[in-house]
Amino acid sequence: MIRFSHAPDDSDPALATHLPDEAATLALGAQLAPALRSGLVIYLNGELGAGKTTLVRGVLRALGHGGNVKSPTYTLIEPYVVSRLNLYHFDFYRFTSAEEYLDAGLEEYFTAQGVCLVEWPQKAQPYVAPPDVVIELTTTTEGRDARIRPLTETGRQCTERLAAAPPPLR
Repeated sequence: MIRFSHAPDDSDPALATHLPDEAATLALGAQLAPALRSGLVIYLNGELGAGKTTLVRGVLRALGHGGNVKSPTYTLIEPYVVSRLNLYHFDFYRFTSAEEYLDAGLEEYFTAQGVCLVEWPQKAQPYVAPPDVVIELTTTTEGRDARIRPLTETGRQCTERLAAAPPPLR
């Protein structure tokens, strides 16, 4: 069960939680899945091995995808049609310049037609669409910490649905 904390004075709309292991990261993804709506752009920030792809795997499993979920490090994008959504998982880690985003013609995916989960978005800026939500995963000696910060009204609605959702069954 993923429990979230807020700033003591509710001035910060971000959600925070500790993820002690991979199973908890998958559970966070599963809890996020029902909060997703078409048109959302979510940036996944964190160092290599922080759990970004594991989080996406949890989202996809909760939406009913039974196949392989791998990082799109070499393909740039892994598209999934699952449940009620078109979900696009991006990884821009290998970009050596932001212009590679334009050369790849990826802007067409960032429309209201799907949900975009973006690893290493800073490598495609300023061209990649701005986020509605930023999920920061930080490794600690006891697992990972996750901070989920809405940046738009659509992102705020997503994080409110996430915080109100009952935890998924494991």
